[in-house]
Amino acid sequence: MDKKIAKIYVDRELCIGAASCVAIAPGVFALDEENKAYVVNPDGADQETILLAAQSCPTRAIILYDEDGNQIYP
Repeated sequence: MDKKIAKIYVDRELCIGAASCVAIAPGVFALDEENKAYVVNPDGADQETILLAAQSCPTRAIILYDEDGNQIYP
């Protein structure tokens, strides 16, 4: 990835609580009381791990942005 991940957004409408993001990057993601993912620490893993966690989401609920505000995934 050329661009640095500056913002991680979880779309709660799309999240189904599969928790694959939590399994891959537990320092970044957790599930709340509604079984929806949220970001606990955007610096809780390296860039590659965060991208892998986003890519593992079956509903593509994790959206990544670069420092310029451009969407870089999905």
